[in-house]
Amino acid sequence: MVRVREVTVPDQSGKLAVVTGANSGLGLGIATRLAAAGADVVMAIRNRAKGEEAIAQIRSTVPDAKLTIKSLDLSSLASVKALGDELNAEGRPIDLLVNNAGIMQPPQRETTADGFELQFGCNHLGHFALTGHLLPLLRADGGARVTTLSSSAARLGGINFDDLQWEKRYNATGAYAQSKSANLMFAIELDRRSKRGGWGIVSTAAHPGLCKTNLQLSGPSHGQANPTLLERFYRISRQVTPFMWQEIDEGIQPALYGATAPDAQGGAFYGPRGFLELAGGGVTDAKILARASNEADGRRLWEISEQLTSVTYPA
Repeated sequence: MVRVREVTVPDQSGKLAVVTGANSGLGLGIATRLAAAGADVVMAIRNRAKGEEAIAQIRSTVPDAKLTIKSLDLSSLASVKALGDELNAEGRPIDLLVNNAGIMQPPQRETTADGFELQFGCNHLGHFALTGHLLPLLRADGGARVTTLSSSAARLGGINFDDLQWEKRYNATGAYAQSKSANLMFAIELDRRSKRGGWGIVSTAAHPGLCKTNLQLSGPSHGQANPTLLERFYRISRQVTPFMWQEIDEGIQPALYGATAPDAQGGAFYGPRGFLELAGGGVTDAKILARASNEADGRRLWEISEQLTSVTYPA
């Protein structure tokens, strides 16, 4: 029997939340709900102008929202470290970290500033490094939550350890699925290590199902003048099968549950309760394929990620 969980964000007064990609889409929705519940929200984003627009949008419904913009470019490990250094210098313990920002299906293979395939580098390695840099502040809280946004696309592929960077033959959807598999595996392995090491961190993963964000439209064309076939497919799908797509307020529920619900479980994966977990009110346990929960693979990905980012977690 499928268990359906209703989402009511508890009072977050006095808590500090860091949300990546908080200027649009799911990140903006999550930041809005956390601010409405009283949290101090750090909006970790690339574009300050868009961040200011997002703040104005949030305060139109939450006038007393406590919001701060911090610069973060997940495609640059130097930028990730800079944010980590800044927050550690401020010294305030972090109660909630929502690893939300992402890039989706750029048509050609591109790389980050550090030479990683763009989706693997931003979606996984950037968040892996950020969480590592912020670990002292997360551990200082004594009950912090880390919620990492994966995707139902994690079921389409696992980790291609023989070609992590897609140098042999790039496939936009395959690379995206791998990055989202990595997000899920990171969340599960982080919780394992927290329990073994006594870090006091509860790590969860979530996915929004099919949600009407700009990610499906801007990602597949990635700045091209003419939309790609994949972008056209998403646009047509929203028109032809609107019942399969949900609004942002619904899509953020699994992440909010994982980040704030008192009974959210470490190592769990939450998603929409509807058909194939694509849409539907309420939150349920999302399906985790065996390859994503495989402990040896999780450890292998973790160790590779430490090597690639030069960010080392406690043993």
